[in-house]
Amino acid sequence: MGGIAAVSLALVGVGAAGAVAAPGKPGEPGTPGPRYTAGAAGVGDAYFPYAGNGGYDVLHYDLDITYTPPAPSPAPLEGEFHGVATIDLVPTQDLDRFNLDLRGMDVLALSVNGKAAASVAPPLVGDEVDGAAYWQVQDDAARVWELTVQPRPKLKAGAQVQVVVEYGGTTTRPLDIEGALYGWVTQRDGAMVVSEPEGSMTWYPVSDHQTDKASYSFEITVPEGKVAVANGLQPKPEETADGWTTWYWDAPDQQASYLTTASVGDYDLRDVYESTSGVPIIDAVDTKLSDSRLATTNASLDRQADMIDFFESKFGPYPFVAYGAIVDNDSVGYALETQTRPVYSSQASEGTVAHEAAHQWFGNAVSPERWQDIWLNEGWATYATWMWNEERGLRTAQESFDTWYTPTRTQAYWNVQIGDPGPMGLFLTQVYNRGAGTLHALRLEVGDDAFFAAAQLWLERYDDSAGTSEDFQDVYEEVSGADLDAFFQVWLYDQQKPTL
Repeated sequence: MGGIAAVSLALVGVGAAGAVAAPGKPGEPGTPGPRYTAGAAGVGDAYFPYAGNGGYDVLHYDLDITYTPPAPSPAPLEGEFHGVATIDLVPTQDLDRFNLDLRGMDVLALSVNGKAAASVAPPLVGDEVDGAAYWQVQDDAARVWELTVQPRPKLKAGAQVQVVVEYGGTTTRPLDIEGALYGWVTQRDGAMVVSEPEGSMTWYPVSDHQTDKASYSFEITVPEGKVAVANGLQPKPEETADGWTTWYWDAPDQQASYLTTASVGDYDLRDVYESTSGVPIIDAVDTKLSDSRLATTNASLDRQADMIDFFESKFGPYPFVAYGAIVDNDSVGYALETQTRPVYSSQASEGTVAHEAAHQWFGNAVSPERWQDIWLNEGWATYATWMWNEERGLRTAQESFDTWYTPTRTQAYWNVQIGDPGPMGLFLTQVYNRGAGTLHALRLEVGDDAFFAAAQLWLERYDDSAGTSEDFQDVYEEVSGADLDAFFQVWLYDQQKPTL
């Protein structure tokens, strides 16, 4: 620890409603001049206005984490976390200041290009801040968690910059906008780390939106006997000394922040095996799973290589350096497609494993540019599971569609616009099942050849980036030659049962 004292959390510069005070006009005291401007405090996502940040592009995060899990019950369910994040970024504009997202952690020290910055309270408009500075706003009611950095000298567009943040705090079990666990979820034996939609800020300073993807490396130190599992591959074996073990992971592919993990627990880290195409598969399974859950999990994970083979035959090559699973002995029933290594709580069932495997193409390689486009993630993963069930001889995709489409449902069910479900509707069943139904209906509309050719073009064109529903429609119109305006209006936005 050590360094500059923890930053003040006083909400100076924040209005009564929790909104960040607007910057003054260029040239006013304490505000950016006409050339150097402040990076935006969010990317402008309609659902999460303060998620992500403007004015720069992150290239790489190097996360050096030391974590102590909670003591045995009845001690509080709290862990102790210390981290050093080294962030390589490139300004996309001349920057007077810029933001990082950080929630629930204290900043202990910060530097930009090796120059230390001092901690100050947020300045009011018109105040001068002498020299490089940083400050935090953490307003849970307004869902504003910003770490603002004012570098000196200012940053020129296009120049590579390295930001180092030392930070830490006591971890608990943070909640997302719907009240569900996410982020660094503290557990008695470690932590389950699942961050959709914007929970990565609970465990490292980040531009927490999928439009700013980056590569990652991890150095995670935990008490000896614990296993830490992150994205990608192990570049070298773990090292143990003085009662602590350090685990190393490297994820060189472009990755959205919500898809990062650094889960800690009592895992059996199993031997690496490969798919037919040579994708290395690494599984970490909690040693405390019950016999029945372990049997279900093992049977499901045994099919991962076959799933990769099947999805490659439909969608193109697997997009990342590795695959695998983290199966945690937790009762929350959570599963998330964390990149290269999905997390499953309780157990991994075959259908869920197929769903998360398909997400590596749809959601991970190509992410939704806006959170309102989440049906492109969940609809595709659900439909790919229908396809997998057909491949397995369980039921055809048409039979799965009929099972969803045929029953009589209430008007409230059809009121959900899956193309814009709202921030409280990201994980509604309609997003998954009507999303899958949309894709099956699209397949019937354009035919198999165009349907799969367009899926592959979508993945090629937007690989390592993000797209919108409108972009998706454009690709399918380009390949099929059809006008699909009416189709997508009916299936994504009309508040009634779609007609075939």
